[in-house]
Amino acid sequence: MIAKKSAQNKTEKIDKAETIIVYLPKAGDIVEGTVLNRGKNALFLDLGPQGIGIIRGREFSNAKDQLKTLKEGDKLSAKVVDLENEDGYRELSLAEAHEEMAWQDLANLKNNGDIIEVVIKGANKGGLMAQLKGVQGFLPASQLLPEHYPKVSGAEPSKIALELQKLVGTKMSVKILDVEANSKKLIFSEKEIKRVKADPALLNFKAGDEVEGEISGVTNFGAFLKFAETAEGLVYNSEIPANESGQLQTLKVGQKIKAKILEINNDRIYLTLKTI
Repeated sequence: MIAKKSAQNKTEKIDKAETIIVYLPKAGDIVEGTVLNRGKNALFLDLGPQGIGIIRGREFSNAKDQLKTLKEGDKLSAKVVDLENEDGYRELSLAEAHEEMAWQDLANLKNNGDIIEVVIKGANKGGLMAQLKGVQGFLPASQLLPEHYPKVSGAEPSKIALELQKLVGTKMSVKILDVEANSKKLIFSEKEIKRVKADPALLNFKAGDEVEGEISGVTNFGAFLKFAETAEGLVYNSEIPANESGQLQTLKVGQKIKAKILEINNDRIYLTLKTI
């Protein structure tokens, strides 16, 4: 009876084993393998039931420094670029895998709202450039905090570019505002981390209240007004009165004016000059 039951159990195990489905990779898949062997011009990966993969040619040369530290048994992820080459191996790309995984990591950072520190590598009149996960990103000037925005007279683009150049080499804490792998777009924001912080006295203000302060900066999208000692609000161009020809009222740094609080939202202070 025991022997019969044991044989039955063996049959059940075999039946279960036969139901295991092995999914073969396809071109574009990211696979993980174990290093089998590394030669002078190629590296072989054991992909388990998915076969044997190879990184060779230009793919091997471009990643030579990274691959030279690998030894037999180490794990490595790569992207399938050809399901079967002339020798029957899965043709793999390390660079494409890293790029795809980098974009996925960037998307996760955005979705999680993580704060990241980046080093500013370049600047132009529109903003700053920085790299993250090997991907070039852009920090628009409009996404800088007031203390970093170049407040130059007349908001001249050439002067703005010169001021932004001073930030090259510095570290900045940012959040990812937008990430799109298909269009290779990575946009950072400094504003999303630290909103315009209000002075404690601002707790006594509400939308509709009039304030008086001093213009602390003029930009191509509006002006900043300091009031209530350390509070700073933004007056968008759409909230600056214009004359009959459509020309906006001229505002200069240091100019004292009155404004009305349009909205206080998430520590951001929005002002208007139109109803004063």
